[in-house]
Amino acid sequence: MEWLSAENLVAVATAILGVVASAVMVWYERRVPRRKRLGYRVQLDVPIGDGQRASRTSRREGWFDTAAAGMTHASMVLLRIENDGSQAIGRDDYQSPGDHGLTVEFRERTILGVSVTQPSETSHLLEHFTRERGFGYQDGTLRLPRVPLNRGAYYKLLVLLSGGRVGDGIQLSGDLSEGDVHRNRSATPDDKAPLFSRAARLITITLTLCVVALAVIVVAQDDSPPPIGCRSGTLTLTGSTAFAPVLREVAEKYERDCADDGPRVRVDPHGSTAGIRDLAAAGAEAEHGSPPLVVLSDGPKPGGLPELRENRVAVSVFTLVVNEDVRLRNLSTTDVRRLYRGEIANWSELGGPDLAVHLVSRDANSGTRQVFQRRVLGRGEIAHSSVDCVHKDDPTAPVIRCELDSTEQVLETVADVPGAIGYSEHAGASRAKGLRRLDLDGEAPSVDAIEHGTSPYPYREIEYAYTYGQPPADSLVSSFLTYLTRGNGQDVIRTHGHLPCWTPAGMGLCARNTP
Repeated sequence: MEWLSAENLVAVATAILGVVASAVMVWYERRVPRRKRLGYRVQLDVPIGDGQRASRTSRREGWFDTAAAGMTHASMVLLRIENDGSQAIGRDDYQSPGDHGLTVEFRERTILGVSVTQPSETSHLLEHFTRERGFGYQDGTLRLPRVPLNRGAYYKLLVLLSGGRVGDGIQLSGDLSEGDVHRNRSATPDDKAPLFSRAARLITITLTLCVVALAVIVVAQDDSPPPIGCRSGTLTLTGSTAFAPVLREVAEKYERDCADDGPRVRVDPHGSTAGIRDLAAAGAEAEHGSPPLVVLSDGPKPGGLPELRENRVAVSVFTLVVNEDVRLRNLSTTDVRRLYRGEIANWSELGGPDLAVHLVSRDANSGTRQVFQRRVLGRGEIAHSSVDCVHKDDPTAPVIRCELDSTEQVLETVADVPGAIGYSEHAGASRAKGLRRLDLDGEAPSVDAIEHGTSPYPYREIEYAYTYGQPPADSLVSSFLTYLTRGNGQDVIRTHGHLPCWTPAGMGLCARNTP
């Protein structure tokens, strides 16, 4: 009979097996709901020799609080903390009392020092390991901060201990909202913990073999549509240099997740205002609708451009930064306005050191500068008087003021020039060396405080993504914007210190005209 053909039999068998497998998986999901998972592994627990050797180790590495000379019964432990679940873990997911998120107990041993190590692609995690965020140790207890971790992300801790014995019990504890903390084990140090159970893997392998067999029998043609959310083509992202680190990481993830379709996403930021102008010009010249160009802008576009369509992406927090030699930690809004009117030429006038004021600003294309003028100054800045930010080219100018093309240049210059002050996106400034972030009117630049409605900190703004008109729903532009604002891009936005607009708190802030 015709219906008893080989392909029909395989198709029917696959369908039946799929129904059974689906029923089993539904039962399993109801019995074992998806939870956030934070695992830890003891990858090393070894003695490190006599006291002299321990002392040399501590001096060479340079990360211990006290000298270890003469120490006996010394040991070294390497811990790996990892998100081995299927969901990202945020700071608010930790439920431990106090500021810290996790606690590690070393029974019968005393902690002498801790070094935090991590892979280079997550270097921004280091900013969480501060005393203010709960990081510290006493006796045999180590407190870890509330570190946000994307799926598969991890960090490591190298701990020097004295007393006790190698192999004594090491216990990590903590609470996660809708999740659990557990111990992992693996044959080799950096094996990933299995994401699926043995039953789930068996069902998946069986279904895969059936589908492959059916495909071979019917010689399926390679005309299947691309994966949902992925599109081919080339897209350019431009605009804000402050938001550029987010764009670069999201672009890489999108290309990797949609590799079968081969999209190319080019990131070329050169200022919010310049990007808006480029988009308006490209749209006017385009022959067929919206060009493959998206502009990220720190704040809303200027008036008179009704053809540009906005997408609200995130709430960004900005900060004033000063060279570390200035030594101030807080300025009033009044003092900031006096500085940028040229009324204060030396930091001693504000209780700081005897250093000349150098105003390091962004150029006129910068959205960060426009936000600063709109939210803090209430007016424009005085004319620039220096090319190199060090020497005054206009002898009549009250202070030295220069203009630079990017956030990175501002941070580098403020760190290099004694007496310099500038402004930047907050997360980028927190990773920079040689400078201090300033509070405004006693309010710290904090995304967490703004998210929970506990801070009136003024230097913040909505980050917008602009397109020329409404791009087609099946276009690369629409696909990428969805990925950025509602897909995996949200995790990247948050780990770079911004609040995504599509989170519960972000929706309320982004729905207003001002965040």
